[in-house]
Amino acid sequence: MRHTFLVVMFLATAWCGIRPAHAAGMSGVDAKPLRGTPFLVQDLARFDEPWAMAFLPDGRLLVTEKRGALRLYDPASGHVGEITGAPRVDYGGQGGLGDVALHPQFAGNGLIYLSYVEGNTRDQRGAAVARATLKLDAQGGGTLDGLKVIWRQNPKVSGRGHFGHRIAFDRDGMLWISSGERQAFDPAQDMRGNLGKIVRLHDDGSVPADNPFQSDGKIARQVWSLGHRNPLGIAFDAQGRLWEIEMGPRGGDEMNLIQRGGNFGYPVVSNGDHYDGRDIPDHGSSADRGFVAPKVWWTPVISPSSLMFYRGALFADWQGDAFISGLSSESLVRVEIDGDGAREAERWSMGRRVRGVTEAADGALWIIEDKADARLRRLTPAR
Repeated sequence: MRHTFLVVMFLATAWCGIRPAHAAGMSGVDAKPLRGTPFLVQDLARFDEPWAMAFLPDGRLLVTEKRGALRLYDPASGHVGEITGAPRVDYGGQGGLGDVALHPQFAGNGLIYLSYVEGNTRDQRGAAVARATLKLDAQGGGTLDGLKVIWRQNPKVSGRGHFGHRIAFDRDGMLWISSGERQAFDPAQDMRGNLGKIVRLHDDGSVPADNPFQSDGKIARQVWSLGHRNPLGIAFDAQGRLWEIEMGPRGGDEMNLIQRGGNFGYPVVSNGDHYDGRDIPDHGSSADRGFVAPKVWWTPVISPSSLMFYRGALFADWQGDAFISGLSSESLVRVEIDGDGAREAERWSMGRRVRGVTEAADGALWIIEDKADARLRRLTPAR
């Protein structure tokens, strides 16, 4: 059954618990040079611990906040509204409301996907992905209708770290989910669970018959690749290839070109070491039994938090390049892709931890900062 939804552009502004950067909207915000970068920057709005963002076809922006709020920002007016009906989240540490993504046929079915952390009565947690129909109202907000969980991390474990739970769709409409190893190391190599894996599903959460591990058990049938630590970014390049960015341990952040059935080595090999100083054999060492090596790796780390590929014309020289947002590095990183290889081309200091980066319809780059009072910022060419 096809769902319908109402998209209404509105002119009124309201406080709604979030402070717009300028009551006149994006066009009324002065763009200023950002020192040491090729960007002009406009500060648009502020959010409380934002985690992810996704543009609607009408140019408005969905923003998730870790405590569980789903916000709707209108660039034309500067108004920030709320979408009610988001799932209840287990907030704390790295956990809470996570990613947001639109179904490839959103214009017809109104479906959006949310990742978040849920708990159980045994003080254990895991990520989940749910989908619902987005219904917008004339007041600049809306609601989620028919929320349904379609995937869960298995097993749930204690702790509040390394959920991963990024969401992406490929050109065939398949749903991809990154699943962190929950700071438990060995689950990344254990096919009895889906921790430390990249998962491939149909848009309703069912398992495709052509996934690589069909004979390895019910959960393993979800898995496309394994041996990942904390994968906080997944994105498809112009050729339709999936790339992934993940936090390494002490050193060894990785950018990987994902392979069908590939094992990327963690925790057996890594270009970083354990936080207590214990060595982890590097990729290419005697312990490397044919694991897939990263295309780019970083020591010192950049603490990657999201990944995208640029397709616009506003920064014409960067078409096809990858952009990575950085937390501890407080940076935006540009990576050039050359065939199956990649290299860091530029890195710009943004002055604060950057939680996410995305591209608007006009080719501008939008970034959102991390933690409380985080700025939503629009980047355009300085020349």
